[in-house]
This record gives sequence, C-alpha cells and structure tokens, in this order.
Amino acid sequence: MINKVEICGVNTAKLKVLKEKEKIELLEKIKRGEDPEKSREQLISGNLRLVLSVIQRFTNRGENLDDLFQVGCIGLIKAIDNFDLSHGVRFSTYCVPMIIGEIRRYLRDNNAVRVSRSLKDTAYKAMQIKERLTNELSKEPTVEQIAKEMGIPKEDVVLALEAIVDPVSLYEPVYSDGGDTIYVMDQIGDKSDDSNWLEAIALKEAMGRLNSREKKILNLRFFQGRTQVEVANEIGISQAQVSRLEKGALSRIKKQI
Repeated sequence: MINKVEICGVNTAKLKVLKEKEKIELLEKIKRGEDPEKSREQLISGNLRLVLSVIQRFTNRGENLDDLFQVGCIGLIKAIDNFDLSHGVRFSTYCVPMIIGEIRRYLRDNNAVRVSRSLKDTAYKAMQIKERLTNELSKEPTVEQIAKEMGIPKEDVVLALEAIVDPVSLYEPVYSDGGDTIYVMDQIGDKSDDSNWLEAIALKEAMGRLNSREKKILNLRFFQGRTQVEVANEIGISQAQVSRLEKGALSRIKKQI
C-alpha cells in the first residue's frame, strides 16, 4: 500500500489471511447461530487484506486511503451478510465485486462534479443507441442521428454525454512522440498573452501546407476529439494509416513552427 504499513489504525503487516476452508467454516457458524458475533469478527479480520488489494485499484484518484479502506470494509460486511453458501462459489469471488461496488458508489456520491440521475439516464441511453446504430450502419452515427432516435434535441445528447466523462488531469498526456510528450496543460493558453496571435498565424500557415486528407485527420483528431479508429472509419482507411499520416503531419508542423 505505497509503503504504508498502518491504515485506519490497522497494522497491515500483521493482518491474518484466512484460507477458503476457514472462511466457509465461519460462514456456516454464522448461519447456524454459533457465536455469530465472534465468527463474524474473525471473518472480517481475515479478509481485510482482500479489502486492501481492492482499494489499490483506486489509489490514483487522489482519495484518502483511510476513507477508501473504511468504505471497502462496508462492502466486505455486506458480502458476509448476503453470501449464499448454496451457490457453491468462492467467498472472495462474491466479495470482490461487492467491495468494488461500494467504493464506486462512494466515489460517485462524493464526486465534486455532481451529475443528476436523469442526465445520467439520458447519457446511458444515448450510448446504447450509439452502439446499436454503429452495428446497423457499420459506422459511427452522428449526434443528430442519435438525437433523432431518442426524440430529443442534439444539444441535450451532447450535454448528457459530456456530463458522464471523468474529469481529466492537467498532466494527462494527449500526444507523445518519443520523449516529447504534450500534456493537457500545454494546450491551455493565456488569451492575454500577446504572443498567442503570432503562434496562431504560424500554426495556420503550417496547417495550410498540409494536403486535404492530413488537414481532415488533424481536425477530427485534435479539434473534434475523435480516436484514430473513429477517424479511420470516417475516412475509409486503416487505423495504422491514420497513425502514420497524423505523425507525419505533426512532425512537419513542428519543424515549420
């Protein structure tokens, strides 16, 4: 746990790990009512390592690890209370999704950007329709087509889809060519900077020297946010060709600027 030995006052180095047979025995004792509190406590204690292994998947979200650990323990307790021995599955197989679900629910409910349930429902429905139309049309549908299927304005579709996109870090890489990486923060300009108009002119001149296909690829990739696969489908070439043309165009632009 990132060199952290103690979490929520628990020394993780001394946590006991139960074998599957021991877990089942404790679950059977709880079901029979044989000292259920003690058995439950032993079962919780013997699965705390499992909680720790699960919350490691969420350590890059900037959340407090103690908080995630406590939420994960709630998921563990729910798994113990709802586990059905008759299903014949391993306890950990049932437990892990319960812990993950509890943590995701916590992250969703405590997200700084709150999205209404109706907006989420619209977004998920739009995604389903988008997938269906993609299969039917053999290409990605436009926002207008999705909106028409849903019977709502296209602006509502765009707003809903953007609302469920996770916030992007300023240090998220958007392009990398060897060791020369461009991050999101590099694309955020200061409009009060007088040098911006010079850079804009230089970029426009460099773009003007590209052929029509290269211009379209860069426009779709960097101004409309399309993936290389989406661009390939729209233009009618392979993803590898898009990657090669994009890299070549960017390289020429960099040299000219």
